[in-house]
Amino acid sequence: MKSAARTPAKSIRSIEKLRIVSLAPSVTSILLAIGAQKNLVGVSKWCKDVAPTGRLPRVGDCWALDVRAVSRLRPTLVIGSVPFKPEVVAQLLALPAAFLALNPRSLRTIEEDYRILGRMTNRSSAANALVEKMRSTFARIAARVVARNRQARYVKQRPRVYCEAWPKPRISSPPWVAELVEIAGGRMVVRAGKLISDRDVASARPEVIALAWTATGERASPRATLANPNWATVPAVRDKRVVVIRDELLNTPGPPLMQGAEALFRAIHPELMR
Repeated sequence: MKSAARTPAKSIRSIEKLRIVSLAPSVTSILLAIGAQKNLVGVSKWCKDVAPTGRLPRVGDCWALDVRAVSRLRPTLVIGSVPFKPEVVAQLLALPAAFLALNPRSLRTIEEDYRILGRMTNRSSAANALVEKMRSTFARIAARVVARNRQARYVKQRPRVYCEAWPKPRISSPPWVAELVEIAGGRMVVRAGKLISDRDVASARPEVIALAWTATGERASPRATLANPNWATVPAVRDKRVVVIRDELLNTPGPPLMQGAEALFRAIHPELMR
């Protein structure tokens, strides 16, 4: 499911009168990138580190929200993301505003979200340009991997990579991160976006572990990973190749992923950074 919880009976009258409350940092980052910031009247409290919006009012998200605070902003459209708390969405659907929940699962569906928001804000050209910018950024990173292999005169085996979105319970990074790992010249060796066990990771024997814990910025600590007795023989732990990547760069399905792909490239190919 790409999107959910729409209210088609409630129309958005005009672009000029479009007043958007964004409950997801990814949505805010896309709207800013396509030049639709004038339509924003409120944002999630989580947006400040991903897509700064100055003094715009900050509200909650699709899990914890003061719906009355949203109502006071008089939005014509509220945009959130999946997953969401049904009780919160039920309250949002009672407002005189349309509601849209985006549910990207891959780079392709993220591109579709760019275009959806571009059409809604009359910024389709800017949205298409953003898609091309993201594609060209990823292509340049992938080309560096090809050039490295060509210079070495052999195709180097892709390093095995494990990216983690949360440690307790242990959750691997979302599916689009697995795609970024491929672009950056690695190979994600656990199921993406799933609850996994220590044994799953140990069996996969990653050579690089990237920690991007949700809503922690860059505060994830590799200490527990390096000290995990179940992973003592895992190559990434043995060789101390456990890196922290700001969670916004991998967990935000929007423009920050361009920086995230570069961060993964540096983590996977430290020899090219010297």
